[in-house]
Amino acid sequence: MKRAALINSELSYLIAKMGHFDGLTVCDAGLPIPAGVQRVDLAVSAGIPSFIDTVRAVVSELEIESVELAEEFRTVSPAAHEELIVFLQNVAVERGKPLPVTYVPHDTFKANTRSSVAIVRTGEFTPYANVTFKAGVVF
Repeated sequence: MKRAALINSELSYLIAKMGHFDGLTVCDAGLPIPAGVQRVDLAVSAGIPSFIDTVRAVVSELEIESVELAEEFRTVSPAAHEELIVFLQNVAVERGKPLPVTYVPHDTFKANTRSSVAIVRTGEFTPYANVTFKAGVVF
């Protein structure tokens, strides 16, 4: 058995296959997932698993180059947004490099998910709790 924060085999394998600048989206329960994009559906029930817990597990294995969020996340769900931003700031400090965050309108965010390698659906019911990570390199 794997001994790490991320034990979902499908998600771990997906991250292992990613290359520089590949996108991986972690989303709430309601984000539409475009046809042709791999879906990793972790949603069990309302709030399970949570967005932030899923992000923490994903980031434990993923090297991140940059982050994309919907502009609406800041104003509609400020507590969840702040929790994510503080987490990402801590990751940047731990890894010794910045994690640039870009904000786009939600419609643009949804359109951009078409180029994600996969979308990880959580049980999160917080509006706009969605993030796309662009993979970095470890060297």
